[in-house]
Amino acid sequence: MASESKDLAEDGLRPEYHLDYRKAKPNRFAGNVDKSRVVVVLDPDIAEVFTTPESVNAVLRALIATMPPRRTPPQQRSQPEAINTLHE
Repeated sequence: MASESKDLAEDGLRPEYHLDYRKAKPNRFAGNVDKSRVVVVLDPDIAEVFTTPESVNAVLRALIATMPPRRTPPQQRSQPEAINTLHE
């Protein structure tokens, strides 16, 4: 036990770990992510009220409906190439 405690830092972590990656398993959830979706973490009090993604989306859509329309930024006009006014 003494040798184990001297290997641990104050935070309880060893300076180095030797992991056997031959025993590792693939993440079964990694392939199930829809790349077009955004994940948002809700605070606990909000998560108590909105318990499903559908409920969150419904409220956000209702909020968006009350907002004024977004102004689109003016189109970037292409600048004509600079004309060299210096005469050599």
